[in-house]
Amino acid sequence: MRDDTPDELRRVHLSRTFDEDAELYDRARPGYPSELFDDLTEAAGTGPGCRVLEVGAGTGKATLPLAELGCRITAVELGAGMAAVARRNLAGFEAVEIVTADFEIWPLPEEPFDAVVSATAFHWIDPGVRMAKAADALRLGGALAVVATQHVAGGSEEFFVEVQDCYERFDPATPPGLRLPAAQEVDTLDRTDEVARSGRFGPVVFRRYEWELAYTTAEYLEVLRTYSGHRALPPGAREGLLDCIAGLIDRRYGGRVTKRYLTELRTSRTAPDLR
Repeated sequence: MRDDTPDELRRVHLSRTFDEDAELYDRARPGYPSELFDDLTEAAGTGPGCRVLEVGAGTGKATLPLAELGCRITAVELGAGMAAVARRNLAGFEAVEIVTADFEIWPLPEEPFDAVVSATAFHWIDPGVRMAKAADALRLGGALAVVATQHVAGGSEEFFVEVQDCYERFDPATPPGLRLPAAQEVDTLDRTDEVARSGRFGPVVFRRYEWELAYTTAEYLEVLRTYSGHRALPPGAREGLLDCIAGLIDRRYGGRVTKRYLTELRTSRTAPDLR
């Protein structure tokens, strides 16, 4: 089970849960490894003056590092609350515009972009629209850069084995005996297939980054409260799940756990013969 493959029947509903508490999202969600933005500059040209369209900006977790690189950014965000926090976070950058809109129906400006960037958001966009619209937004040779983050084995490994009992008890959608994959076992080649099927882009270049974050019990519960699957649970089940998790961390792990992340950067470029 991957973090970037939402159930298509629930995709629209789940994608709207993030805006229910934008301040919590901004406070609890981590950013991205700095090396990713170094590689993004190399792979997509996101340096000073680069014209970037960001799809699903959220509260600006990736927008801010891009702005600090000197990019001129139009950032499209569906949630009004998320967009408001992003405007606050990016207030010091005159070259950044935060647009509150549904990307699927947002009218593209006439001037094409040098890069389309989407960080932990592209999988929430309608799969029948996202590739073609991203290509339409780009100049010839422009880059599509998609960032995806997965939870993988590592960190407090035994905790993530034990915590499945909480999920199986309170979330009936949890597969029995679910275990986290090792980073090398995460297969995202289906995204390469999606790019190829679009007929609009050249080969996909993959870069991967593994990193860990330590959380106190309270911090870990906060980040869980930002996840769409947790937010979509009935309130009683959600609070029961979180209480179960908190009890496990406090009782067995001294009030602190470490989570291992895999972040993947996928870049591809439009080409004259693919327009």
